[in-house]
Amino acid sequence: MAESGNKLGPHAVHKLYVQRKALSTKPFGARGKKLVRCHACLLGQQFCTCEFRRQLKTNVSFLLIMYDDEVLKPTNSGRLIADLVPDTHAYIWSRTQTDADMLALLAHDDYQPYLVFPGQYANPGQEILSQVRDAKTGYGSDLSNGIADAKAKRPLLIMLDGSWREAIKMFRKSPYLHHLPLLSFDPKVLATYALRKGSHDFQLGTAEVAALAIEAAGEALNGLVLSTWFDLFVESSLLGRNRRCKEDIIPIEAFQQKFTTALANSYQAQMAQSD
Repeated sequence: MAESGNKLGPHAVHKLYVQRKALSTKPFGARGKKLVRCHACLLGQQFCTCEFRRQLKTNVSFLLIMYDDEVLKPTNSGRLIADLVPDTHAYIWSRTQTDADMLALLAHDDYQPYLVFPGQYANPGQEILSQVRDAKTGYGSDLSNGIADAKAKRPLLIMLDGSWREAIKMFRKSPYLHHLPLLSFDPKVLATYALRKGSHDFQLGTAEVAALAIEAAGEALNGLVLSTWFDLFVESSLLGRNRRCKEDIIPIEAFQQKFTTALANSYQAQMAQSD
């Protein structure tokens, strides 16, 4: 696996991609399979974003539970979370053979897991929250400085990464998720977010929901960074398809600039709070 241009090494999804690809008996037939792609970001080499990749200063962690061949899809946005959030873990979901390391992570004393999933699917008695709680007070926490309290558990935000039908299946057939608190967003919030983001060829993706989850953990600026990283990914992917009229194409530099500006604002805010 090639490292990105700024010397960041492969992350959890990169490694899972290599493992899953080794199990394949034939090439994955994704749309645009003839496109020459970067081995890291899976975008067309001409529109590779690896040189812009940076790590966030954040107190949140992520666990991606990915449906079978989801990690092989160039359009998968779960990898964007791992691009930016240093403490990201990724596993392939199995109904019958649950990964022991993943279960150990869920039970680890350093973490407080939250399953990011609609509350309407909650099991009887399953807690539904709209924001990450402070581990000491039980109320909404402000983790915006990216520095964990020594006595507080680190939020572990769990994303079920696949199509909507696959995500529901993963939830319903995974008893180890049924006791975890659900971090759920009101449909109006999701609709407003999608409207603010504008229209594109992708449905509300895993990375977009993750950006909302980061905001719910008190890190609004970091949520914005992930949101703009997703925007850059979408535009780079669409340019690789080359199926749009020239007058509809916004220069890719505009999306690169939005991401670097959001990242700089996040870094500056954290430095100011640490002074």
